[in-house]
Amino acid sequence: MALLVHLKTVSELRGRGDRIAKVTFRGQSFHSRVLENCEDVADFDEIFRWPVASSIDNNEVLEIQIFNYSKVFSNKLIGTFRMVLQKVVEENHVEVTDTLIDDNNAIIKTRLCVEVRYQDTNGTVGSWDDGDFLGDESLQEEEKDSQETDGLLPGSRLGSRAPGEKSFRRTGRSVFSAMKLGKNRLHKEETLRPDEPAVLEMDDLDRLGTRLAEGMDPDCVSLASVTALTTNVSNKRSKPDIKMEPGRPMDYQVSITVIEARQLVGLNMDPVVCVEVGDDKKYTSMKESTNCPYYNEYFVFDFHVTPDVMFDKIIKISVIHSKNLLRSGTLVGSFKMDVGTVYSQPEHQFHHKWAILSDPDDISAGLKGYVKCDVAVVGKGDNIKTPHKANETEEDDIEGNLLLPEGVPAERQWARFYVKIYRAEGLPRMNTSLMANVKKAFIGENKDLVDPYVQVFFAGQKGKTSVQKNSYEPLWNEQVVFTDLFPPLCKRMKVQIRDSDKVNDVAIGTHFIDLRKISNDGDKGFLPTLGPAWVNMYGSTRNYTLLDEHQDLNEGLGEGVSFRARLMLGLAVEILDTSNPELTSSTEVQVEQATPVSESCTGKIEEFFLFGAFLEASMIDRKNGEKPITFEVTIGNYGNEVDGLSRPQRPRPQKEPGDEEEVDLIQNSSDEETEEGGDLASVSSTPPMRPQITDRNYFHLPYLEQKPCIYIKSWWPDQRRRLYNANIMDHIADKLEEGLNDVQEMIKTEKSYPERRLRGVLEELSCGCRRFLSLADKDQGHMSRTRLDRERLKSCLRELESMGQQAKTLRAQVKRHTVRDKLRLCQNFLQKLRFLSDEPQHSIPDVFIWMMSNNKRIAYARVPSKDLLFSIVEEELGKDCAKVKTLFLKLPGKRGLGSMGWTVQAKVELYLWLGLSKQRKDFLCGLPCGFEEVKAAQALGLHSFPPISLVYTKKQVFQLRAHMYQARSLFAADSSGLSDPFARVFFINQSQCTEVLNETLCPTWDQMLVFDNLELYGEAQELRDDPPIIVIEIYDQDSMGKCDFMGRTFAKPVVKMADEEYCPPRFPPQLEYYQIYRGNATAGDLLAAFELLQIGPAGKADLPPIDGPMDMDRGPIMPVPMGIRPVLSKYRIEVLFWGLRDLKRVNLAQVDRPRVDIECAGKGVQSSMIHNYKKNPNFSTLVKWFEVDLPENELLHPPLNIRVVDCRAFGRYTLVGSHAVSSLRRFIYRPPDHSAPNWNSTVRLLRGCRVLCHWGPSSHPAGEIVVNMEPEAPVKKLETMVKLDATSDAVIKVDVADEEKEKKKKKKKGSSDEPEEEEPDESMLDWWSKYFASIDTMKEQLRQQDTSGMDLEEKEEIDNTDGLKGPLKGKEKAKVAKEEKKKKSQGPGPGQGVEAPEKKKSKIDELKVYPKELEAEFDHFEDWLHTFNLLRGKTGDDEDGSTEEERIVGRFKGSLCMYKVPLPEEVAREAGFDPAYGMFQGIPSNDPINVLVRVYVVRATDLHPADINGKADPYIAIRLGKTDIRDKENYISKQLNPVFGKSFDIEASFPMESMLTVSVYDWDLVGTDDLIGETKIDLENRFYSKHRATCGIAQTYSIHGYNIWRDPMKPSQILTRLCKEGKVDGPHFGPPGRVKVSNRVFTGPSEMEDENGHKGPTDEHVALCALRHWEDIPRVGCRLVPEHVETRPLLNPDKPGIEQGRLELWVDMFPMDISAPGTPLDISPRKPKKYELRVIVWNTDEVVLEDDDFFTGEKSSDIFVRGWLKGQQEDKQDTDVHYHSLTGEGNFNWRYLFPFDYLAAEEKIVISKKESMFSWDETEYKIPARLTLQIWDADHFSADDFLGAIELDLNRFPRGAKTAKQCTMEMATGEVDVPLVSIFKQKRVKGWWPLLARNENDEFELTGKVEAELHLLTAEEAEKNPVGLARNEPDPLEKPNRPDTAFVWFLNPLKSIKYLICTRYKWLIIKIVLALLALLMLGLFLYSLPGYMVKKLLGA
Repeated sequence: MALLVHLKTVSELRGRGDRIAKVTFRGQSFHSRVLENCEDVADFDEIFRWPVASSIDNNEVLEIQIFNYSKVFSNKLIGTFRMVLQKVVEENHVEVTDTLIDDNNAIIKTRLCVEVRYQDTNGTVGSWDDGDFLGDESLQEEEKDSQETDGLLPGSRLGSRAPGEKSFRRTGRSVFSAMKLGKNRLHKEETLRPDEPAVLEMDDLDRLGTRLAEGMDPDCVSLASVTALTTNVSNKRSKPDIKMEPGRPMDYQVSITVIEARQLVGLNMDPVVCVEVGDDKKYTSMKESTNCPYYNEYFVFDFHVTPDVMFDKIIKISVIHSKNLLRSGTLVGSFKMDVGTVYSQPEHQFHHKWAILSDPDDISAGLKGYVKCDVAVVGKGDNIKTPHKANETEEDDIEGNLLLPEGVPAERQWARFYVKIYRAEGLPRMNTSLMANVKKAFIGENKDLVDPYVQVFFAGQKGKTSVQKNSYEPLWNEQVVFTDLFPPLCKRMKVQIRDSDKVNDVAIGTHFIDLRKISNDGDKGFLPTLGPAWVNMYGSTRNYTLLDEHQDLNEGLGEGVSFRARLMLGLAVEILDTSNPELTSSTEVQVEQATPVSESCTGKIEEFFLFGAFLEASMIDRKNGEKPITFEVTIGNYGNEVDGLSRPQRPRPQKEPGDEEEVDLIQNSSDEETEEGGDLASVSSTPPMRPQITDRNYFHLPYLEQKPCIYIKSWWPDQRRRLYNANIMDHIADKLEEGLNDVQEMIKTEKSYPERRLRGVLEELSCGCRRFLSLADKDQGHMSRTRLDRERLKSCLRELESMGQQAKTLRAQVKRHTVRDKLRLCQNFLQKLRFLSDEPQHSIPDVFIWMMSNNKRIAYARVPSKDLLFSIVEEELGKDCAKVKTLFLKLPGKRGLGSMGWTVQAKVELYLWLGLSKQRKDFLCGLPCGFEEVKAAQALGLHSFPPISLVYTKKQVFQLRAHMYQARSLFAADSSGLSDPFARVFFINQSQCTEVLNETLCPTWDQMLVFDNLELYGEAQELRDDPPIIVIEIYDQDSMGKCDFMGRTFAKPVVKMADEEYCPPRFPPQLEYYQIYRGNATAGDLLAAFELLQIGPAGKADLPPIDGPMDMDRGPIMPVPMGIRPVLSKYRIEVLFWGLRDLKRVNLAQVDRPRVDIECAGKGVQSSMIHNYKKNPNFSTLVKWFEVDLPENELLHPPLNIRVVDCRAFGRYTLVGSHAVSSLRRFIYRPPDHSAPNWNSTVRLLRGCRVLCHWGPSSHPAGEIVVNMEPEAPVKKLETMVKLDATSDAVIKVDVADEEKEKKKKKKKGSSDEPEEEEPDESMLDWWSKYFASIDTMKEQLRQQDTSGMDLEEKEEIDNTDGLKGPLKGKEKAKVAKEEKKKKSQGPGPGQGVEAPEKKKSKIDELKVYPKELEAEFDHFEDWLHTFNLLRGKTGDDEDGSTEEERIVGRFKGSLCMYKVPLPEEVAREAGFDPAYGMFQGIPSNDPINVLVRVYVVRATDLHPADINGKADPYIAIRLGKTDIRDKENYISKQLNPVFGKSFDIEASFPMESMLTVSVYDWDLVGTDDLIGETKIDLENRFYSKHRATCGIAQTYSIHGYNIWRDPMKPSQILTRLCKEGKVDGPHFGPPGRVKVSNRVFTGPSEMEDENGHKGPTDEHVALCALRHWEDIPRVGCRLVPEHVETRPLLNPDKPGIEQGRLELWVDMFPMDISAPGTPLDISPRKPKKYELRVIVWNTDEVVLEDDDFFTGEKSSDIFVRGWLKGQQEDKQDTDVHYHSLTGEGNFNWRYLFPFDYLAAEEKIVISKKESMFSWDETEYKIPARLTLQIWDADHFSADDFLGAIELDLNRFPRGAKTAKQCTMEMATGEVDVPLVSIFKQKRVKGWWPLLARNENDEFELTGKVEAELHLLTAEEAEKNPVGLARNEPDPLEKPNRPDTAFVWFLNPLKSIKYLICTRYKWLIIKIVLALLALLMLGLFLYSLPGYMVKKLLGA
């Protein structure tokens, strides 16, 4: 069979250019040759041939694209021609001349002439099939339709039809055949012409190469993927979803450390920090009178909720001023973010970040201070890497470490969030109020029974609209306004419709708005915006009971099972300008009226049509098998039995005369659909039918050939574009996901060329992105597009464009060794696509399918409407539209959780189609063909009326053969830890079971199940491409009761039609792995194959014979036939039996005589029995072996089972536990390949390690290589790795002279760069110096790793661009050269290539601090001894959630080795080969051995608080065997970061006591002590490991001092022993300073000095050098454990999986049979040193004048100075008062004395004090050493006024100014560079310092200056040289000389009056006297005037 396409010419081209054609069929494309310089006609004249494995379908499509060819850029598309091959199939030969269409589906002039031939197998051709399209509708209607939708598929346009040819349209989904062309590709060369290679890209060439090799093209061939359903993705079926089960509650822990606060606004406050998570509040202690309190308090909040609820909780950190018992204090400022923001951070935490406080009541105020905190959120199973806490010298850069996620600006602005609530529809009747029913009964008033209002929750605040009484369709038009900082740190906003009720309000439905989806923070981004748009709400079912069991669903928890209501809302954000005075400055939630919007703003209401056909309903749970069953389909409220019928349907849109299109359509289709008939009533449920029995558990509905249908008309706003765009992105994402799964599978199964498949996937991705860009931009002018629609489209276009570009560049970089990294990058693409495709503005609600029995709703499935939406453009089509979808119905709500939810309630094969009613004529197109429609009575004459059922006339008979080979890693269902599994296979309405295999988790059934006489309805050809799926369920057989469900998987059979040969490549089918799911978890794999064989006319005789014997021992069971079962080879498996550990009791009896049985593929071996487990749990016989036949293909190896049984009396056996080794690959022994040179170094070198090879001059013996190493190399050089082939000798030389030179050089350099730190004094150094130096190194290394990770990436890019370089060695040389250059550029001279900070370090010897367990670093010490956990089964049903930890009943120690028989000769011939030990040569004896175990516990960090006060009183407890040490007396009071510094010695005997438990307990005064956490260490594996973990190897060897050698064996003895055990030649010492081991030579210092400084010769240094490079020794080399401290997580069994803190410790072990070790190291915590700080306050100046004089109004101040050391506020000291300073000058000569304890290493003051009067004991605090000085103004009656302060950090504070003039404010704020001094180095400092306070605008201002002298003495010096406090003896200070104005009032009052009157007010008084005299005169005049007048008049 073949399809031939003869492409003749293309004419009427425009312009001149090079042309190329691309012809595509079934996803396989060919290119023509390039025609150069064509003008208007391109004469291609080429024939392309496709061999076709399956006959061509009537609706497959051939596509021809013509491009302008470009050598440089991508080819530019001229036009496309698509042709449906129906005509070709019919006539075998068609010749067509037609026009092309361009990208936008518009016709262009260019024409194309092509001839197509088709040769069928038997020469027959098909005939037209009327099911494919509807009859001859009027052409005008189709024209209309094509305008309405987005243009028809090209190739079926009106213009291109011959007259009389029927109009038809391609409606299937994809032209990819299921077979991918039978996976047998034609070689490209067949179409090559001599002038063609111009188009072959590089890639094509390498494809051709492999195609010649393998006959197929890996870029295109899809693997049988993980779920096996992607194998043949087909046209008519969509993939079922395997995973079920919504989120269930989990344990979460939020831990917050409040470290300190800075720059709090306010004067002299007493701050408390309140930490709130959700509704829980906790407070820190109160710190008095400070603006920068230091707390270091740790709070933990535990929750057990679902993830959604957890991530919406708000974390709020607020600072409150002066809170006490009586008053709640005033809020200074707060900060909030949601838990989800923290959880989405790397490592789920913020570490040491500063939260910005702002005041919610005053938004114009700016920031109110900073709080420094750590916030972490841990879920079960997350392990948090706490950044290592060391003595942090915090020169804090607050701005650079803000508590904000990446990308959020530091200056957040205030913004208003307007949530506009317009109206709601479709609310359910909430008859919660019984009164309503009573009213209705009496008065007959029928009101709507719901009083809805809307409540909005955002960022911890909530606002609600008004209540609309009695309304199902309430109208609010209100907006809820939130004010918050933007961008907000809360991801989601919750909008809830609630029903107001007298008793309690209930939620009707909930919707979450994810702010990330409605905004974009990029530079071209947009603020959050939404709507106005409808959102749909889902929740519980709408049957109205008083108590709704699914009420949680309405609160938004879990998946809604029914439509509840829809709400029209909008959201807008406005950034506020806080400087605007009119702004209301509160952030209270406000509710205002909103402007109403028009009906049409959400889109034109269109009539949608939903059609469904039920093709099969099976697997109905037997509980529901009694009563008749019906299925109901609803969309929104349409189709809902309860309200869909009781409420009037929304009217059809009114037809106005202006609406041309509608009217037209009705006139034209009048012959087919009259108005009356057009209003078809919806049929939303299938007729009831009684189920029939399938088998014991399940029933099915006997639909047979009659398939019931449903159809629903509904009216929704037409917002299809949104869904179309989402669908295009979903399609791209689905393809990408499938491709990535393939690549992962290829990597996992080690198939060749995964990189090619990945390139193909990326190619597909970039094509998909390009396609999106061309499709998504349509419908731009849509009226109802919201702002979000436009902005989202823009950002999606941008994102996909850049993704397409990235995919393209990535594709070029995919090389074999980078596949994994690139795969990770592709996963990011996938996440991004899924994020983008989720549309926040809903339109059409989801479709629900409910199974009803006896009027009860039983189970449901929910299908998103976008997946069903029809579109003419293939990419926009929903993925399940017009497809048969397999749905598994599940129980609603909480009932569906846990094991109940895993049982399938019913499996439905359902065909669904959803689209506009206008496009309805296509709705049957995807159904399997061969049916007749049955219409409802009233619709008989109407053509497009939907059928109420389909009757299938065509029926095919098949036989299914299920080859069930084996399953592995199944779930343990029995209490024994095993299961008795059998598989049940379902296919349509039949089911069969395999046999039950007892007691195994890896059953090999090797059984063929034959299903006979399967009747499938439909066309044979379609069934071939789209067989129904097979469901396989695995159960555990129980003797009583019903079987336990263990998991489920799906498969598709390979189909053979009657006319096909049973021959390769398709038959016999290959066994494949199918992943088994149990709920959401994977529960093993099934290895099986399935074939579906058509029974032809000749009956079963034609089928391939069922050969192979019936397996008579097993009854009538047919084994899997030969061609399918794997090919076997003989393997030998050797087992090392070491011992059993920690066996728990079985059925309350102790295990006494255990034995281990090993079984693999039916064969096995038993260990010897342990006679007394208590006395010696090790086996007497170490090695046994057995032979077994296993598949050649390693991937098909069955698991190996390890089972431990206890031999009881009377020959009874009890199973203790079992372990399945699922993959034996790591135990396969592969003999070394001697032909390959031993350059295994390359791998190491490529890891970026340094190579320091100086190819020395010929003076060295031949083949020797010198490697220089400094003896005390700093960090960078310890990584040196030297690996050379086994033949050459390497010399490793260590020079001491270099170091001396270096020291001299440093001295010469002197103080050029910075004052050189003095050599640390040997006597000063202790173990802690070493520890702290090492921690600094570790931090430095981590930092370097971060940066070097980046470098490597860049380097890789460079390598990729350079193409293939020379062979590897060249690269290495280049690298070495680069490194050398780097070193030279870094610093002068050899050995100085290390940055400055490390110069100082190299003087202290260091150890290695591991930030994790030692096991993690050394592969669990399983270098030869492996530990297998033995698991027991479940004991009850509730244990499904139990973790593996809880099921462990003990551990088996041993190992395995397997190899093909016979073994190569040379292995057995090696020296000293002992055949009894087989491959396990040279293992130590396992007899009991006594060991001294020495445990050093350094410190614990971040402990979980155990007491109510948020602290703990921890102490250490150690348990090993019977020894139990509890160090209870030395508990550390109220500490979460205690430093223990203790060592414990325990004698133990391995193997009985080998598990060391170190726990931290919390001491309690009363009651028992609580366990905080514990860590377990397996000492035995460490003891026997080749890495020698008994005692770490130090960096240098010394016999005295802080770095003393701990091991009783000296380095030379250890070296000798290692060489002897490893059968290595050596060690040969001599000449001095040189040792030779095997073929390596090490050189180093040859002398050492003892305590007295005498030097003596020694070999220890070189021996140590050899040990430190033991991994370079050929054959036996491995890394030896260095001297170290490991960090282990503490776990608490009550809170599984959540870390409770970390413990730093190390363990040394010494066998008792060698000399005893020395005394343990002293690591006790450093005692703080006692100091006394003497502060003399001499003078102040320029102090602000605060008081107004009572008489004179003159400004003055009564100054005094207060001082204290941080943390000792209660010991504050004040000077006397300098009264009435008029100039701000004050003289004091006053001395403060502050004694304190100080830890120099940590730069902290140590304070011990009782927390409160009720405390039992003192608590120790460590606080930074800071001195606070304040100036105050004294007042007699009111409180003193605070004027200003300065805080000096005694370790680094600005040097004081010489004079008051030079003293400026900038010295304190750090704006100018002032030299910093440390009082601990300077001892005595004197100078002027500025004092600052904040003004009303929150800015600092200078309020005074103080002259002070600081003098630091140790306690001893202070005792010898005492001084008095204030001005007292001894050594008194003289009295200050203060001016007398200060006391003038009290001395002579008269003088002061004179001063008052004379000086100031003389003239004022004179003026007042004169004025008074004048007034007196005037008064007298007026008084005497009347008398005189009378006298005058009367002439008296």
